[in-house]
Amino acid sequence: MENGKRDGEEGLRLLKNRGNGFFRLIFSRLGLFLFLVALQLFALFSIFRWFAGVLPYILGGTTLYTVVMVLYLLNTRLDPTAKITWLVIVILFPVFGAVLYWFTTLEIGHRALKIRIARINGKTKDRIPQDPAVQSRLEEKDPGAASLALYLRRNACHPVYENNDVTFFPLGEYKWMEMLRQLEQARSFIFLEYFIVDEGLMWGKVLEILARKAKEGVDVRVMYDGTCAFSTLPYNYPERLEKLGIRSKMFAPLVPMLSTHYNFRDHRKILVIDGHTAFTGGVNLADEYINHIVKHGHWKDTAVMLKGDAVRSFTLMFLQMWIVDEKLPDPDFARFLSVPAPSAEQSAGFVLPYGDSPLDDDRIGERVYMDILNRARRYVHIMSPYLILDGEMETALKFAAERGVDVRLILPGIPDKTAPYSLAKSHYASLLDSGVRIYEYTPGFVHAKMFVSDGREGVVGTINLDYRSLYHHFECAVWMYGTPCLADMENDFRSTLLQCREVTRATVKKEKRTLKLMGAVLKAVAPLM
Repeated sequence: MENGKRDGEEGLRLLKNRGNGFFRLIFSRLGLFLFLVALQLFALFSIFRWFAGVLPYILGGTTLYTVVMVLYLLNTRLDPTAKITWLVIVILFPVFGAVLYWFTTLEIGHRALKIRIARINGKTKDRIPQDPAVQSRLEEKDPGAASLALYLRRNACHPVYENNDVTFFPLGEYKWMEMLRQLEQARSFIFLEYFIVDEGLMWGKVLEILARKAKEGVDVRVMYDGTCAFSTLPYNYPERLEKLGIRSKMFAPLVPMLSTHYNFRDHRKILVIDGHTAFTGGVNLADEYINHIVKHGHWKDTAVMLKGDAVRSFTLMFLQMWIVDEKLPDPDFARFLSVPAPSAEQSAGFVLPYGDSPLDDDRIGERVYMDILNRARRYVHIMSPYLILDGEMETALKFAAERGVDVRLILPGIPDKTAPYSLAKSHYASLLDSGVRIYEYTPGFVHAKMFVSDGREGVVGTINLDYRSLYHHFECAVWMYGTPCLADMENDFRSTLLQCREVTRATVKKEKRTLKLMGAVLKAVAPLM
């Protein structure tokens, strides 16, 4: 471990150390950001206070406006759970609630992003054609699974593949060690897209290889979510990486302006090497994900590595996101998508990588999960760090259990945040009544996003069972049918169960009243969290 730490520190010395201190914070970009946001909030609250002063004179108009807003909300296409949330807010806070609703729904701040992404997807959606023979063979094996593949082809624009090797990693440290081995073999290009990048052993070792590969002429690109500039990295980190020969971008960098644009984060975790090897799953590039440091007990995560032509879908996903902020009328991806990938002809099963965007009308991640639940015959076993469900997903879980399917969920025993933990517990009683079995991982925090069903199909990716992932984030995953690694996933689920405590009606009754109260209150605004 000491050798590893020294290696990581050697990689970190490639970059300047960050200073800290109260005055440095106050006069930093972050300090300016917070000051300007606070100024805008003060202006907004001043306006609301003015309204409060004249409210007795406009009470009649406000009441009429509230009635109109309620009728309008009841006739929108919003998810029923979201409708309830907005109805509560508008009824309790008529002026503020209406302003907040229109601010979040009129696409203020993210309209341009939505247009750019639609244009890019429109120009690139057919870059990877579907092999009709593969689709036909899946249809012969399982018409229901083939229908799901057709849905993903139509809405996520990615085909289903055969002859790909899939390796399942039951812990983040296993994925990391294999990442390092695969990165050392890169000859042409390396693409990384991660929600979180944090300086430490894990990222230091990866960065050391990336910098060396860039000097060797490998096209190295790193993209991470803009929230990292608040929590883990300095704002000018892309420029620091550029000095090492690594092309870098922040997705949606934060600026001191109120905008709905910041509601949509890049939650994906993608690594593509030379077009023939790809990684995805829950593991970010930070030391807690490999249990090098302890934040919330033992960190349980999962990931997969793909080898074969299915990697092209991850290459395309990365490139589509990479050029979001660029003005390219006709993006040229051919040199990356035409790279021949070795075929694993002895590998059984089908794989379909897919992405999910919050800027369209398709909740792809949620629909894949619900389709698996609706077609399951024997069991559906699930790991998720969060459980903040809309009505449709809760109904799908309960219906599967009520028709005799063994539905089990493994959730964290040690939470990372109290609010989502209390919200998860607000669903327990209803799910238990329908026969869903719930377990909490006693050694620590479960960050895995995994479905496995009937030994025949499963999903590993970045998509949590919460509103953030299902509605508001850019996400990705791999759907698998008949691949050998499904047995590894099920074995990992069962071995993890041995380290869990089962939730029962008796344990639910013994939960702290403060936690129950918090969950009940927050449930009213869960779609906004």
